[in-house]
Amino acid sequence: MTTDRTTLTKVLKVRARDLGFDKVGIVPAEALNEERARLEEWLGRGYHGEMPYLARDPEQRTNPRKLFPDARSVVVVALNYYTPHQHSVRIPPRRDSDRIQRASGSNAESLNHPRVSTGKVSRYAWGDDYHDVVADKLRSLLSWIKEEFPKADGKICVDIQPAMDKAWAVRAGLGWMGKHTNVITPEFGSWVFIGELLLNLELDYDAQEIADQCGSCTLCIDACPTSAIVAPYLLDANLCISHATIESRAAEIRDDVAANLEGWLYGCDICQDVCPWNHTPTVTTEDRFQPREANVDVALNEILELGPETYAERFRGSAMKRAKLPGLQRNAGALLANS
Repeated sequence: MTTDRTTLTKVLKVRARDLGFDKVGIVPAEALNEERARLEEWLGRGYHGEMPYLARDPEQRTNPRKLFPDARSVVVVALNYYTPHQHSVRIPPRRDSDRIQRASGSNAESLNHPRVSTGKVSRYAWGDDYHDVVADKLRSLLSWIKEEFPKADGKICVDIQPAMDKAWAVRAGLGWMGKHTNVITPEFGSWVFIGELLLNLELDYDAQEIADQCGSCTLCIDACPTSAIVAPYLLDANLCISHATIESRAAEIRDDVAANLEGWLYGCDICQDVCPWNHTPTVTTEDRFQPREANVDVALNEILELGPETYAERFRGSAMKRAKLPGLQRNAGALLANS
């Protein structure tokens, strides 16, 4: 096969789509200098919460050649994960006065919220672990490239590696950064997983980024029950329900977050659910993202009764294992205590 970079770029994108990726863009493997400055400012505010790994090496996180010294191109992919299922219990957001009352420990019954028996799971974790799904597809893409071009080599990045996935998606023209700090694509809203393939090949690059289309909308900011979106495009993870229920290893969820979980056991989709760009979503074609049994809403008693072995079996191959058994049981206890 010809090694002409234009032809290679075209066939690579076709192959990526044939493997199931919904969007693909390619940009030079250059350091993300502007994004690094914003990252360091965000870290300086302490907004990364209990995620110290984000602060370990900002240069490595923002320079692809620190991850793969021979990198010349970054192939950025997006995979739609939306399925049309809904949570069985929908707890309306509390009014500001309710939150204040709840946080102060005042008469809970006056809030008129039903006692919950199940906890909601963030949509991204309903099916198989996205790390495995996206990485499998990227491995297949890299294997194909190596077969066609023996001198080719690359490195796969899917969230776990220290790469700024959302920044690369914006640079590659897949979408824009929403005010809730999730990437929004015109076709699939923010219901997408992002991955990168660093290659030692020179390719044709996508130079056109998508302009911010959030406009004057503040629905995501207004809807956040813990006010974690402290300003447009600025998230304080210390206040975020997803951080509290997934990343935090604290024995107890901080009171101001626990009082406003709104039924979430694992993660939170509130800021995405209210986004107008997510109101007419396209259903994914990836079967592995279809919800596993009892993974949309999970019985809290089931979580509290799990032991190490039953936990490992229940969540094998699921992103929910990220929270660990003590974390899930802490979350279930917080939901019961604050319902």
